[in-house]
Amino acid sequence: MILKEEVQIPLDRNTVFNALNDPDILQQSIPGCEELKQTGDNQMEARVVVKFGPVKASFNSNVELDPSGGPELFKLSGSGDAGVAGFANGGANVHLQENEEGTLLTYEVNIDISGKLAQVGSRLIEGTSKRLAKKFFTNFEEALLSGQSAAQT
Repeated sequence: MILKEEVQIPLDRNTVFNALNDPDILQQSIPGCEELKQTGDNQMEARVVVKFGPVKASFNSNVELDPSGGPELFKLSGSGDAGVAGFANGGANVHLQENEEGTLLTYEVNIDISGKLAQVGSRLIEGTSKRLAKKFFTNFEEALLSGQSAAQT
């Protein structure tokens, strides 16, 4: 499954790029994230609980960040194991373009799901994934803007 979207964030590109590499901001932003810890320079482990229709899954995930194209491009890849509920892996390419309103963030996510989760139906998986992505960017923007407000006081 591939998801594509763009989000306008009213902050400069470097601020947005740096936030995409900040475990504290990411933990605040990821819906259902119970734990996120940095395990290496560009590696993190997370525990995230997600409900896809009747299936609730707790993913133990490994994520690898690739900030080498920054601040214009940010990549990540990862995999998550939800035990009997299934397995997911995928990656994302995030493009950051500065404009008059701040930064236009465009992303393309590719996700593969197996196990019980794959059996709940692609429409349900896609709908839930889009909802979670939208919630992530709402949370992400709120975390960034509250951090900007705190830094200015």
